[in-house]
Amino acid sequence: MGLYGEGVEPAVSDDVRDRNGQGRTEGRAGGTRAATLTAAAADVVAVLAFAAAGRRSHAAGLDVTGVLGTAAPFLAGAAGAWAVVRAWRRPRSVWPTGVGIWLGAVAGGMGIRAVTGQGTAPSFVVVATTVLGVLLVGWRGVARLSRRR
Repeated sequence: MGLYGEGVEPAVSDDVRDRNGQGRTEGRAGGTRAATLTAAAADVVAVLAFAAAGRRSHAAGLDVTGVLGTAAPFLAGAAGAWAVVRAWRRPRSVWPTGVGIWLGAVAGGMGIRAVTGQGTAPSFVVVATTVLGVLLVGWRGVARLSRRR
């Protein structure tokens, strides 16, 4: 019996070689290293955009330190969710990757904010859930639609 059980193949091959013999990771939905890095970067940009928009709407300023401080709990939640849903396997999929990262970013971000004494007003939870959902799931939906054309 193999590492993944009898007759079970891994979702991601650790040793796929391209034409030049270079190793790369590839999953069923195109989980190449480039796709994984691009998806991770898009998620970071989405969370930073959420934080910047929130700070701007409250006239809190768009200095780098402030935006990063606001985004940090949500980035930590998203990073944890990446591990839980194993996002590198299908980094661009809406389900379960996008939805899992969205919910992890919100739950983790709000949890960290609550523990550190930052605001978690119900209206903020609703806004954060909505905006992060649109951004983290939305870019994946747009990417999926554009690949179909």
